[in-house]
Amino acid sequence: MNNKGKDPLEWEEISCEHIVKDEWIDIRKSAYRFPDGSIFEPFYSYSRRDYVVIVAEDTDGNYLCVRQYRQGIKKVTCEFPAGGIERSDGKEYGGDGDLSAEDALGAAKRELLEETGYESDDWEHLLTLPSNATIADNYAHLFSAKSCRKVAGQSLDDTEFLNVENHTPDEIEEMIQNGRFQQAMHIVAYLLSIRRNKQKQ
Repeated sequence: MNNKGKDPLEWEEISCEHIVKDEWIDIRKSAYRFPDGSIFEPFYSYSRRDYVVIVAEDTDGNYLCVRQYRQGIKKVTCEFPAGGIERSDGKEYGGDGDLSAEDALGAAKRELLEETGYESDDWEHLLTLPSNATIADNYAHLFSAKSCRKVAGQSLDDTEFLNVENHTPDEIEEMIQNGRFQQAMHIVAYLLSIRRNKQKQ
């Protein structure tokens, strides 16, 4: 019999092995009992930091983008400023997307300034959603920042090597259509910001 309030489609995790667990990531191998009672393994999942993505527009209406190497696809990509959230509870990962708006917004402001040297006084939270619900438990916090102005140089981490670029809306659209804007969550953030702009008109 299902527990009260439990979704009948929910799986039950019956074993979990932590294959890699350090300050950056927790990679797990699990066995699950399906709703029909059968058991299957392995299912692999991981925990990483929640992160922010910022759709940033300068005072001319152009988008601030960064070019950097992404080791997963082994290519240099063009994308929006983004980065991990330094949590106020001291944890590196885990949770259910319940970070405070202040934690996420503070991270967004920090990442925009560090990666591009720009600041904004016009921020909007677009959406928070799972980064990859199939295999990961971290969340992406999507923001827009309008009328961004240059106030400083870059202040990059030791592992960050990136260049700032300004792109017109038409250039962003063309890159997305041609598969040259290769971060899916960044495209989601862009489309949400476009929709919000139209709703405000």
